[in-house]
Amino acid sequence: MDYRPPSDIYLQVALWAGIGTIVLTVLVGLQIVWLRFSMRRLQRREQALTLKWRPLLNAAIAGDELANLPELARRDQVLFIKLWLHLQQAVRGEASEGLNRIARRVGCDAYMRKLLVRGNRAERLLATLALGHMRDKASWEPLARAAHAADSASSVHALWALVQTDAARSAQEMAPVLLRRDDWPLSQLANILQNVRGEWQLVLALALLRVTPEELPQALRLVAALRIDLPLAQLKGYLASDQADVVLAALRLARSPAVLEQVRGHLGSADWRIRLQAVRALGELGDRSDVDRLRALLSDPEWWVRYRAAEALLSLPFLTEAELADLRNADDRYAADMLKQVAAEREVA
Repeated sequence: MDYRPPSDIYLQVALWAGIGTIVLTVLVGLQIVWLRFSMRRLQRREQALTLKWRPLLNAAIAGDELANLPELARRDQVLFIKLWLHLQQAVRGEASEGLNRIARRVGCDAYMRKLLVRGNRAERLLATLALGHMRDKASWEPLARAAHAADSASSVHALWALVQTDAARSAQEMAPVLLRRDDWPLSQLANILQNVRGEWQLVLALALLRVTPEELPQALRLVAALRIDLPLAQLKGYLASDQADVVLAALRLARSPAVLEQVRGHLGSADWRIRLQAVRALGELGDRSDVDRLRALLSDPEWWVRYRAAEALLSLPFLTEAELADLRNADDRYAADMLKQVAAEREVA
């Protein structure tokens, strides 16, 4: 029997471990060299593509008709679209359509449709942005599926692409989805819908009627944040709700004098949050008869209500300097101090 002392076994293990470490080190070094080489080669391709295509894209932005275009290699289409998107961000109207014509002529619309379905996450996002700018109706179904996906970033960009493609159709199909998504950033949604409120306003109002009572407060808060106006009868119904969260959200939507009496009715609510929102709305809608109501709320038990009441009083455009001075010199020291504090903050701002 061939017997080896334990020390020999340990030496062999150490030897092979050392050899393995050396091999791995060499492989990592080769990988780094290859990555640097690939990156430099990509940068050269990108520079060459920019030199070739940037003048042509600028000409398209200027409205020039380009009879002949160079061939765009398949491997360069992603680089081309990145350059194209960079220019799309800075143009509108006919200039944007000029860029779209170029992209379609070199086959980028078809290639982006393939990436939208088969690409990795980054490629799908790139395709979504490109197809949104192109207003590519042929991509509607895969974009709609992407807008329903759980991925927040990808889905909200898909919503943007749908709105760009057909604002009215996107409202009909996506309004219920939008009201139920709580992971889409409000700032992005506001930017997406800022120019299509006419197409979305009534559809969102109808979609609100179909949400569950549990979903309604969040849906109303979203509509308020997007500055969407609801039909008067519908808004009055929400303001008369027995759900505190629904009333709170509805008060954020109170921008019409037609609901002024309901707003005033909530000034005496037992819920300080409702009083706070009612005061805010009254600051925008109130008339001279509301001065005394707001003055009384300067003594509210809740600090934030007193603060908003002071803000509302100082925002009323019809109060003269003399009347404001009288308010600041009131017998109620807490009310006077609050008015002086808000006035001082405004002067600093």
